[in-house]
Amino acid sequence: MSEWERVFLQNLALPPHCQRRRTRPPGSTAFRCVLKYLEGAALTQGAEYQLRLSLFDATYHHFFGRTWRSGQRAARDTPPRPARAAFNETVYFHTSLNHPGIAAVVEVVATVGKGDEGSQHVSCGFGLIPLFGRGSEATDPAAEDRVLKLYHGTPRALLHPRFQDPVEKNKHLTVMEKSHLQYALKPHQPLEMIFHLLPENLLMSGLQTVPGLLPARGDASDCLQKPRLMKPVTCYLERLSVQLYPSLEEFEEELLDLLNSDRLLKANAAPDGSGVVVRERRLHVGVHNGLRFVQVPQVAVLVPEAEMARGGYPGMPGSGARGAGQALVLRSRIHLSEMVPHPVFGVCFQLEYVFCAAGRADGKALPGSASGEAADMRSVCWAVWSPVLGTGEAEVVLPLRGGPCRSPCQALVYRTPPSSRSSRQGKHVESGTVQFHVSTDSEEHLVTAAEILRKDRDESEKPPTPSLSPPAPLRMAASPRGPGLSVSQLLASPQGRGQPPAQRSHGSRLSAGITHLEADLGSLDPEPCAGDQLRALPFAPLQVPIAAMGLQAGSSRTLLSRASLARLHAAGFPEILDRNQEPVEISQPVDPASFSLQLEEADPLQGNEIILQFLAVGRDARDSAEGMWPRTVFLTFQFYRFPPVTTPRLQLVSTDGRPAAGLAVPVQLLVRLNKDGTLGTGPPGLQLKYMVDPAFLRPGEQRWFVRYLAEHSLQIDVWDGDSLLLVGSAAVKLEPLLRQGRAAVRTHHELEVATTEYEPDVMVMGREALRHGALRPLGVRVVVRGHLHLCLANVGHPCEETPGQLPSRSRLLPASDGTSSIPGGSWFSLNAAGGGRVSRARRLAEVHGELAAALHSRWPEARLAPPAAPSEAAAARRRKLRRMALVRQQENAGSGRTPQLLQGWQEQCAQHVRDLQIIDAYREHIKGESISQMLSQAITATHTVHAVLGTAEFFEFTLKNPYGVQHTVTIEVDHPELSVILDPREWRHFKELTKSVTPVEEEMFHLRDDLRPQVYLRPNETVRIPFKYQTFSADPAVVAAQGPAGLGADADVAARSVGKSGAGRTKHIQVSFQVSGGKPIAVLRVKVEPQPHVVDQTFRFYHPELTFLKKTIRLPPWHTLPGAPVGMPGGEPEMFVRCSDPDIICETKNMGPGEPQDIFLKVAGGPSPQIKKFFVAIYMDAWLAAPVQIWQFYLHSLQRLDVSCMAGQLTRLSLLLRGTPALRRVRVFTSHPQELEVDPDGAFLLPANGIQDLYIGVRPRRAGNRFIYLNLVDVESHQLVSSWLLCLSCRQPLISKAFEISLPAGGGRGCNKRITYTNPYPSPRLYFLCTNRPDLLQFKEDSFEVAGGEVYTIGLRFAPSQSVGEEEILIHINDHEDKNEETFCVKVLYQ
Repeated sequence: MSEWERVFLQNLALPPHCQRRRTRPPGSTAFRCVLKYLEGAALTQGAEYQLRLSLFDATYHHFFGRTWRSGQRAARDTPPRPARAAFNETVYFHTSLNHPGIAAVVEVVATVGKGDEGSQHVSCGFGLIPLFGRGSEATDPAAEDRVLKLYHGTPRALLHPRFQDPVEKNKHLTVMEKSHLQYALKPHQPLEMIFHLLPENLLMSGLQTVPGLLPARGDASDCLQKPRLMKPVTCYLERLSVQLYPSLEEFEEELLDLLNSDRLLKANAAPDGSGVVVRERRLHVGVHNGLRFVQVPQVAVLVPEAEMARGGYPGMPGSGARGAGQALVLRSRIHLSEMVPHPVFGVCFQLEYVFCAAGRADGKALPGSASGEAADMRSVCWAVWSPVLGTGEAEVVLPLRGGPCRSPCQALVYRTPPSSRSSRQGKHVESGTVQFHVSTDSEEHLVTAAEILRKDRDESEKPPTPSLSPPAPLRMAASPRGPGLSVSQLLASPQGRGQPPAQRSHGSRLSAGITHLEADLGSLDPEPCAGDQLRALPFAPLQVPIAAMGLQAGSSRTLLSRASLARLHAAGFPEILDRNQEPVEISQPVDPASFSLQLEEADPLQGNEIILQFLAVGRDARDSAEGMWPRTVFLTFQFYRFPPVTTPRLQLVSTDGRPAAGLAVPVQLLVRLNKDGTLGTGPPGLQLKYMVDPAFLRPGEQRWFVRYLAEHSLQIDVWDGDSLLLVGSAAVKLEPLLRQGRAAVRTHHELEVATTEYEPDVMVMGREALRHGALRPLGVRVVVRGHLHLCLANVGHPCEETPGQLPSRSRLLPASDGTSSIPGGSWFSLNAAGGGRVSRARRLAEVHGELAAALHSRWPEARLAPPAAPSEAAAARRRKLRRMALVRQQENAGSGRTPQLLQGWQEQCAQHVRDLQIIDAYREHIKGESISQMLSQAITATHTVHAVLGTAEFFEFTLKNPYGVQHTVTIEVDHPELSVILDPREWRHFKELTKSVTPVEEEMFHLRDDLRPQVYLRPNETVRIPFKYQTFSADPAVVAAQGPAGLGADADVAARSVGKSGAGRTKHIQVSFQVSGGKPIAVLRVKVEPQPHVVDQTFRFYHPELTFLKKTIRLPPWHTLPGAPVGMPGGEPEMFVRCSDPDIICETKNMGPGEPQDIFLKVAGGPSPQIKKFFVAIYMDAWLAAPVQIWQFYLHSLQRLDVSCMAGQLTRLSLLLRGTPALRRVRVFTSHPQELEVDPDGAFLLPANGIQDLYIGVRPRRAGNRFIYLNLVDVESHQLVSSWLLCLSCRQPLISKAFEISLPAGGGRGCNKRITYTNPYPSPRLYFLCTNRPDLLQFKEDSFEVAGGEVYTIGLRFAPSQSVGEEEILIHINDHEDKNEETFCVKVLYQ
């Protein structure tokens, strides 16, 4: 018996349960279990004990793997502790069955009767060690040592049918009192590097030898604690041939006869003239280390030598050596890179035949009928070669084995019948031989085992040599030069990747669809490459990139006729009046080139009344086939930093006052609805006003608001008011709102309402994934649904208050000198009558809120709501109240109530005394804090930053050392968005952008261990510290996703609250400059005022809930982006991206010159119907100074429903509706009502917490993958209850007839045609007609009934087309169940 066969038979393991093998996850977890000692009162002094460890599946009551046995250990009595048997043995294993029911069973076995009579092993108890999830022991999982309680009996009790998991539920198991096993179980990550050498579920001790591993270094005997791999040797098998006895023809003839007889016996049928034929002969070649295949065996296709001779392949041996061409030969060599010079390593060969049923009675297979045949794969014979050689090349001849003996492929192998004709050959070659020539690389040879062990001992005494390359056996098996899989291997044997053939069943497994295509192996290999390490390819998207075709703000254009415009403006919309109550005339927008910021700043009318007047919505003629037009709509948008607006529902009414009907009315007015759903009596349209004046704006914000109007666009989403589905989106530039010195401006706009449809992801297969430049943006379609008519107006108003002082354009921020600081804030400034300024002292109660609260708590009139900080108006009101009280007291005194007046004065004096005592105590309490605060204000400077998302705001702070000695100043910033610029290149870049002339100092800062920068200052030295503020987090008010969350009765509140500002978002950041001891020498307070950012494009995706959205978006060419520099040196710049949500993966990589760049997004979706909104900033400079574009993304999370259907055929399915806690009246709406039917189709009651079925019928008009949206809406509150995403996978029906006609384009009356249809059935049948283009084809009758075998004439009416081109129109003929019987194709040429 060879060394390989001995190791192989000793380590045969029991496989897991068949249910576990079907659902096995891809990953495996490695464990290290240390069995330390056994202790308990049940141990006998001097007796020997042994531990046995097995794996057990409690769910299926199944042991698997192989039982591991420890050595014999004697129990020692160590008073006062009970007897103990110390083992200290370590067991390693790995398993992929990560289920709580998987456990390791420890059995305690005692050896009794040792002597002349022999020994006997008796089971003393057992315990269960949980591997995954919660175990039965109440121990700390983080603790290193654990205590395992033992049960009486043998582990066979776990196989009892009444055994329950967990163990605590079993009342028949008895715990062994005062006995336990001490152990430790931990994951062992170093074991992962030898997964290719160690089989799954095989328990191995660190003292055992794993073929392919080097011995442990030094005195350590555990080779699995830190495993070291042996160096592999690359060997080549050439001129391989298989000889079968007595001859190939006779062997295959006998084999086919036996298989055919077996087939007839199983089918219990008589010979029918047909049989089985050989489709393919395959040879599996793999390296086996006695435990498992090191890599997945390679599969080579063998061909008879006679066919090779006819093909004329050069370089093949002659047929004389193999008996008149009766051999199976391989046309190329096999490359084995995983071979290790170890006596247990062997090369395994397995010969496999692929059979299929014959197509004719003559026994010959039909050449073109392979797709419909069934394949049967049989293992015929196998062999193992253990190379222990000292030379580099050799000729090897191996006998083939067969029969019931265990083989490494773990499959039933064909056995030659003893009475067959092959028995006349020698016994050692009764199944045949395999012959090949082996060679290795010139510098590597296969050596003997003694040389290996001697070399390992020598290396263990030397220090380890570092290696830059990873261990070689971790390479994946892939030899692009070696033989590959045939198509039949790919189709007939679906095998998990990395799964060895030992886990497959090679019985009579049948699989349809065998197509023989042999790989071209005629050319020999070139020289092998230097390294076989699998390297990562350049970045290539896994999805086909989509084009960046989001919503963009374009120029509005008028498509209506003059008559339609006249009817629109005569509908009675409210007039827009200027400040003199005069109507504002509609004017043309100002040329953007003539815009002047100075003219806006010098405008005396600093108040801006922004008016948005939504007039009407018109349907686009191209939208006729895209779905139903809504009856009501509502709009969502956000202007500047005002709160987001969701308008109330607006009814679409024709210009003559009646509700619009389909496509009859091109323009439909927007009319507000009452709460009961009736039309409002007010004027049509919706008008919203925003008052933007210095009272609303912060100091210095006027310039930012003007810049917002000049650069931004208003994004408007139009929603269906009934179904809450998105109709489309529009965008309008805000430049026409710039008055440029005029009193008022008003412009009319007609915007396209468009929606972007994204098809489902198309996976990139094969070599297309490796060719980045070959991918084209696909799956994007922009559909124009209609047009939105609105007026923009800006009415100027004078302001009583002067606008705040504009911020300085200087980027240099001086330090505070303390001369202009007013300590304590206890002065109140007033404008004097003569134009000067006076200041008066303010009371402490007006300055300190805590003191005011303490004093007012004694006043009864102020107990309910004491003001935190009284204002000047409140103080004047209190003075008036006190005067009124004194007047009433004097009046009472005049009436003769002098004692009461005297008593009141005494109480008032006592109250004043108590107040003074409180004030004095409060002053003493805050004296230290006030002094510290005033000293801090003396060294504090304030700087205001108007922050925009993604844009870096740069400024410099002048820092002076006030001391006469040198100091190392540490800079502490309390917010991560404000940072010190440490890189001089980045500092210089920002100074060039801001045109700053201050110098740049190299290596100015030193980073401490806590990453806080330090700067060294000489006595009285002044330096400039560069700062950068940049935020990628969008404001919560901006991120609030606007969508169909619901329109309740309070929808008008959003429209009425547009005058409220987005105040409260100001951020304060403090920067402290500290010397040693933490003493500050300067403090910088940065006031951050967030400003709205530009949105250049908007993307909206619909995706299944609780899944990841992965999208690749192709960036447009860099020179087409707004703001891109012209004539940039160095060719194309590299682009960078940043996302506003840190939990979203957003990245891009440069693919080289001339290659396009893609943005990859990975977004985690939430539960339905959640909407996630985020922004992506695109940069063209490495320092991310200012984005060239900002994209806005919406992700709608919907419940997913996959539907597989056929075009033109009705597919029925059902949805389960779950009720909410309240009873609702709901209705189902769909985005494609012509292709999707629902039952019930009207409003119905959804019971509270109940369940109801919704029946759906899908009849797609075109083949391919697409999305259909389904909304369940509460029709009373107009709230979205639930939402679904129907993912259609529609296939094209089989075309039975094709026609072609020519029609004139450009109008006309159309054309009538007729076609005939014959009923192929003998009985009368009812048929229904439908088409994929109902806009171009109408039927005379939608259904007809025809007798059996009769002919029916179908009348067709082709509508005229306005454009020249070609259209393919499908005519679907369906039966009474709406199943497709036949499909005709009519190609129409419009000329």
